[in-house]
Amino acid sequence: MKSLLSNMYKKINYIAAVLVLFTGLTAQAQITAQSPYSQYGLGNMKPFVLPQLRAMGGISAGVYKPNGYNNINMQNPASYPGINMTTADIGLSGTFYTLNKGSLSEKSFNGSLSHIAFAFPVKQGKTGLSFGLMPFTQVGYDYQNTSRVDTSNAISRFTGQGGLNKAYLGIGQAIGDNFRIGANVEYIFGEIENSSSFELQRLNSIYTRMQNKNSVGGLSFSYGAQYEIKLGSKKRITLGYSGSASSTINSTRSYLASQFIRDSEGEDSGVADTISHINGAKTNLKLPLTHNFGFTIQKDNKWLFGADYRMGGWKKLTIAGVNQGLQDSWGVSAGGQYTPDMGSINNYFERIDYRLGYTYDKTYIQKAGQDIKQQAVTFGLGLPLASSRYSIYKLNFTTEIGQRGTLSNGLVKENYINFHIGFTLNDTWFIKNKLY
Repeated sequence: MKSLLSNMYKKINYIAAVLVLFTGLTAQAQITAQSPYSQYGLGNMKPFVLPQLRAMGGISAGVYKPNGYNNINMQNPASYPGINMTTADIGLSGTFYTLNKGSLSEKSFNGSLSHIAFAFPVKQGKTGLSFGLMPFTQVGYDYQNTSRVDTSNAISRFTGQGGLNKAYLGIGQAIGDNFRIGANVEYIFGEIENSSSFELQRLNSIYTRMQNKNSVGGLSFSYGAQYEIKLGSKKRITLGYSGSASSTINSTRSYLASQFIRDSEGEDSGVADTISHINGAKTNLKLPLTHNFGFTIQKDNKWLFGADYRMGGWKKLTIAGVNQGLQDSWGVSAGGQYTPDMGSINNYFERIDYRLGYTYDKTYIQKAGQDIKQQAVTFGLGLPLASSRYSIYKLNFTTEIGQRGTLSNGLVKENYINFHIGFTLNDTWFIKNKLY
């Protein structure tokens, strides 16, 4: 018993240390994504799924338990009863961007820690609990437009950085043999900074800069349900729904509009005037209802295929009481997983999970009469690592190759390649070793 408790305490200390490290790095990190479309709304939305589901196009509504191994599906908390071992998942991600506008092109890269999530069985096959931390939105852009006013160049520059994170705590409950429900309480927090400036390039010219910062922190709620139809001892169809409630999130707004004098050497020579100043104003942002419907069909421990349809009422998003001029969004995802023989002893490649998917979204942005659309092909591998009697380890690799936007009407087209790596641990706690 002493050995069991000692081992358990070591694991708890390890998880606590990782949580502290991850939280600290997340709080200090600066988002460096270069996406001009992230200036609208709350930024680029990040899928609330782990790498193993992103490799299948991001399907989630009907995903319960793809195989005997535990994966956390926080997008639909109704899946938590399928967790039968203590599960931890920690990962990072990176993105290569190529921005195109007309004949111009620019490349960039950013990377960061992407997620940390845990799940526990409360009552085997009946009740599961999960908590974790993931990004919610990402903001990062820096560009300028040049035009002519009389005989001088007029330069408008736009920059932004930051993003919102989501910490969640959820529970799922099985009702009978085929029906499950679940819910998450989520704390959304972070900062978004947006700045713009305007300058006429003249000797000792005055230029105007406007800086806007929102510090966000508040609760939201999501929920889900799943119904299972058995097609035999190993085959099943799972129908699923998940959604998030319309929530009001507290925020603190700071705003500064000022004028600067640029000297003959192009340096700032001081503030000429403060036009407007707001510091620490209490306000809020209102998140809309979202819905996600889907299904999966699977043969246990062999293959799985599924699809999702999602929609969000983003026309109703307001920040500080101002409607953001967005449109309602919708999207579809489809994908699957195949494992040749998860019990193979002599052939490692037969134990690998092979994943493939596709995702398409009409985002909440419309510019110059064009809907900004996003699509990607996704694929990945689930690589089993060395395991013991009570522990199983897996490394999940995912790649997304996609694009956002269009070159029509002078807009920007983004091509991107996302890489995701997740380390997943399944462990059994509170098992007393027997002596024979």
